[in-house]
Parts: sequence; C-alpha cells; structure tokens
Amino acid sequence: MNTFEGGIFLENIEWFDETGNELVHRLPENGSGELKLGAQLTVRESQAGVLFYKGKACDCFGPGRHTLKTANLPILTKLLSVPWRGDSPLRAEVYFVNLKFFPNLKWGTQNPVAFRDEELGLIRLRAHGLYTIQVVQPVLFINSLVGTMGKMDTDGISGYLKQVIVSRFNDYLGQKLDTIFNLPGKFDELSDELQKRLTEDFSFFGLSLSQLFITSITPPDEVQKAIDDRSRMGVINDMAKFMQLKAAMAMEKAAETQGEAGAGLGLGLGMMLPNFFALKQAGSGVQSNNQEAAAAQVNCPDCHNPIPADSRFCPKCGHQLLQLVRCIDCGKNLTPKARFCSQCGRMIEQKLKPKICPQCGVENLYNAIFCNECGERLG
Repeated sequence: MNTFEGGIFLENIEWFDETGNELVHRLPENGSGELKLGAQLTVRESQAGVLFYKGKACDCFGPGRHTLKTANLPILTKLLSVPWRGDSPLRAEVYFVNLKFFPNLKWGTQNPVAFRDEELGLIRLRAHGLYTIQVVQPVLFINSLVGTMGKMDTDGISGYLKQVIVSRFNDYLGQKLDTIFNLPGKFDELSDELQKRLTEDFSFFGLSLSQLFITSITPPDEVQKAIDDRSRMGVINDMAKFMQLKAAMAMEKAAETQGEAGAGLGLGLGMMLPNFFALKQAGSGVQSNNQEAAAAQVNCPDCHNPIPADSRFCPKCGHQLLQLVRCIDCGKNLTPKARFCSQCGRMIEQKLKPKICPQCGVENLYNAIFCNECGERLG
C-alpha cells in the first residue's frame, strides 16, 4: 500500500477522497514526513498536488505520475542551496487539493436581516439558497484558508462563505430593491447580480463561485398577509383603494360577529380609515421633505464640489466616494487588493478590520454598507 510508514515516504504518494467533501488533504496529516529522491507522486485528473518544504510551496503538480527529482524541483534546489544528491531524505509535506465542483452547498440567513421597505418601513427578511464552489488557485487557497491543518472540508469553510453571501445580499437589497412588492419575478436577476458581486470575495481566497441560486426570500407573517391583500386588490401602489378594501373587510367581519351594532361601528371605522391614512401620508410627506432639505452635504475630495452625504459618486467629476480601502495616512480611496497607496506610497495592511454597527454593535464585513442585524447604514 502506498502510504506513510514511520514518517518515511514510500514509493508512491497518492490520495483518494473517500468522503466526497474534502477540499484539501495533507500527507502526512500530522507533522511532516521524510521524502526521498525518486519518490513517485500520483495526482488524479480532478486534483492538484502541492509540495511544501520548510513552510514554503515548492511546486504545484497537475494530473499525472511525477518523479520527484532535482530536475523537476528547481525551486526546492534553490531553497536547499545545493543540488539534491543521492537518496538522502528531507522533511516535507504534500497537499492534495480537490479541484472538482462542490455543488448544493446551502446558504441562508441564520437570523432575519433588516430591510427598509419604502412602503412598509423596517421589516425583517429570511433568505435561503444554494451555491457551487471550486478551487482554482491551489497554493493561494492553502496559504489563505487551510494553513497548517491536516485537511479542510466544505463544513470547515461554509460558515464564513455564508456570512459573506448574506452580507452582500443585504447590501444589494438595500441598494436595488425599493419594496418587496416588486420582488416576484426578480429572483434570477438577484441571483446573477449577487454572484457577480461575490466573485471578487471568493477569488481573494483562490475560489471560484461557479453558481449561486436564491431559492426563497420569506417576509414575516404580517407582511405576507399584506402582500396577499394587495394581490386580492390587483393593484400595487393605490393605497386609497387598499384602505377601502381593509375597511370593507372590517365591516364584513363586524357584521358577522356583532350584528347591527357591530356593523354600524365597522361602517364608521371604514369611513374614517381612508381619511386618517391620507392625513398621515400628507404629514409624513412634509416631514420627509423637511428632513431631505436639511440633509447634510459633504465636499468631493477631488473637486471639492458640495454633494449629498449619501452620494456614491461625485456628479461633477465622477470621483468614487464609496470607501473600499482607505489609506490611513492620506485618506486616498484604494482598491480592495491594493498593497501600497497610489498617492503617498504607504504599505496597506491586507487584513481589514470589520465594521462595527454603531446601533447594535454587530461585526460586519469591512466594506459592508448596511448592518446585517439591524439594517443601520454603516459609515
């Protein structure tokens, strides 16, 4: 049997995934083993083999049978400073990376996410779906997520990936969707756009997000009842007709349960509700206009033109105001993978701190726009 024995590599080094959900498997699983010159490394069609020596990746092998020798390990020879002679062993590890697609991975909101609906106010939504991943950069994946662990399976990474998907989902809803009454028929569009937004997040770790599906977006029961009432009316934005329907339903219910006196009460309430709702809408409209007029303005950092505080781009010069990564010295907006500031040259720390919601104190991704827990807009 081709395996390890007493810490020594035998003639052939190979690995079979018996579980179906392992992304990476290291041989040996604990510590390192002694690798002899001339050992045979067998890599399957759906695998990649990465040889590590002294904590550094020496080479990545594709499908086939490889003889480990100086000629095909130039990086290792450089690390050793002298040619690899004879059959003297050296301590090393081999990581087998599973390159197949991992489908039917589930994502969903552990707790309902807050969404500000233009017609219903702040509501909480639950969302669920499926996604498919594939390792496309084996060395980057090992160095960024696996580290020194003996193996990594889908259960070990799915928790973080779910958090990333839910955060991007929450941001996208807050930017693109005004009310859940417009949600039916948009699942495919939401899935496609969400997948595009997540592509860079996954590629940062050497992963490819091959597919992403939204299978359900579920509002609370009371919101679902409002949607059913709207469907019964056959209208979406005519709130006066909607209130007339509610008044008629109230009168019908009162007549059934309380007789003539209840019917009179229901009739009175039915006549009062539309007027009350109209006054409330008018009052809220005035208040909203006053708030918008008093909205704070900021100056564009490039052209210094006054613009609304919630703008994402300057309407005059087109400068992007959304801060993905910001230089701590000069304040220049940078791309997520920037290693140095393009303005002052300062080295940028790659490990970005999460955003703490000032309202509820929950940690969010460093470039999240809305809080996953309470829906508060993050600065």
